[in-house]
Amino acid sequence: MRLISRLNPAEGVGDFWEYIRRPQPYRWPILGLSMLMTGSLLFWVLQERYYLPPERPQVSFITTFAPGRTDEEIIASNIANQARKEALAAEQAEREELRREIYRSFGRAAGMDVEKIEREAAAERAREEAAEKARREALIGDSIADPSE
Repeated sequence: MRLISRLNPAEGVGDFWEYIRRPQPYRWPILGLSMLMTGSLLFWVLQERYYLPPERPQVSFITTFAPGRTDEEIIASNIANQARKEALAAEQAEREELRREIYRSFGRAAGMDVEKIEREAAAERAREEAAEKARREALIGDSIADPSE
């Protein structure tokens, strides 16, 4: 009960009213300025803002194929692409074999045992492929689809 008696607003309002009634030259401009500042702050804080959701973007699809292709046209383009892929792979294999032959001739000229180096490289490739296969099998586990079939 003592706390409520200490928080009596009547005494505060009475003190304020007595202070306002005193004759001071700037009391009305100060009161007006303080009310203006408080009102503008409340106006700024209490404004309601409503943001519209953004407009949905217009999606444009870029296609490289005609939209009305038949199954026969799709199959024909797949066959042509596969033939082009195989031709590029064969050309790449020829370039790699030519490069190996150049290195073999360079190794022979330098006095190296080229056959021994090739055997070691083949063994290293076989180890890497076996490690990769073991890693894949460990990741896949007992899969239904067997890639060897």
